[in-house]
Amino acid sequence: MAAPDVNAILSAFRAELDAVSDPKALDELRRKHTGKKSPLKLAFKDLREVPADQRSEVAAALNSARDQIETDVAAAVERVEQQAITDALDREWTDMTMPGVGTERGARHPLTVVERECLELLRRLGFSLVDGPEVETAFYNFDALNIPEHHPARDMQDTFWVKGGSLLRSHTTTVQARVLESRPSLPIRVASAGRVYRNEAVDATHLAMFHQLEGIWVDKGLTFAHLKGLLGFIARSLYGEERPIRFKPKFYPYTEPSIGVDLQCGSCAGAGCESCHGAGWVTILGAGMVHPKVFTQFGYDPDKVSGIAFGLGTTRMAGQWTGVKKIRSLYETDLRVHRALTGGAA
Repeated sequence: MAAPDVNAILSAFRAELDAVSDPKALDELRRKHTGKKSPLKLAFKDLREVPADQRSEVAAALNSARDQIETDVAAAVERVEQQAITDALDREWTDMTMPGVGTERGARHPLTVVERECLELLRRLGFSLVDGPEVETAFYNFDALNIPEHHPARDMQDTFWVKGGSLLRSHTTTVQARVLESRPSLPIRVASAGRVYRNEAVDATHLAMFHQLEGIWVDKGLTFAHLKGLLGFIARSLYGEERPIRFKPKFYPYTEPSIGVDLQCGSCAGAGCESCHGAGWVTILGAGMVHPKVFTQFGYDPDKVSGIAFGLGTTRMAGQWTGVKKIRSLYETDLRVHRALTGGAA
């Protein structure tokens, strides 16, 4: 058998190598010319057929060809990779002397600002933040808070029910019920904030979903005077000492007696004012002394302990602080509104 033509093998390899321009094709070419079925491997297998006096010379030539192919492939890998980098730089070239494109700075949502300021104020009074589920049972939302079935207050706080008898909480007072159930040591001073839901008509000052922030203070010897002092301090700290406030009687099933805190409307335009509907005052706080039945429900002796419960409508407060006419706009995703509310950042 004639000796294999090593030069022909190398010539065929190099002809194809010159046309390769990407790593994948280069790897396929390497396997084609050094793999098990490559001309080079087949030539090694056929060495036994080569005359003995030529065998060592042919073997040396084949080994040299294999080394040359591997060397050429390694060089081609570097060449192809470098070319890929050069092509990418050409495609993605950026003039670094050009002015950059700045991204808009974000800003906290008005509701977040209100919640943080309220919670910071309450922390100064010794309150700690607790949280609770938004999907609740009727027990924590109604029954435990002295709102039994068929109580008129259930109509006032009509909410959304889900399968299994659960509901979307209509107030964050559910967190207060869970705290009392856990029986922590006195004094108890906790606040809770979050979304609540009401099945009611949407207008300028009402939504089916909004935010509340509530607090409860339980200890021995708390009186109605403590309640008024606490509410006055909260209202004046949040709205300013010069802003007139007033107290008025209210009804809440879980407090007795119950009061509300009104704030003089800061943007009142008379009868056409959407914030106060022409009344001149806006309710910002609802509160009262914890009802004895609520204490009894969770094993407390109402003759030995008393409590103060209060709640702020943080959605309404955010509307008042930002001056929006319709609080619904606080929940919409129109960045033009939020840029206007935050001074250009959104």
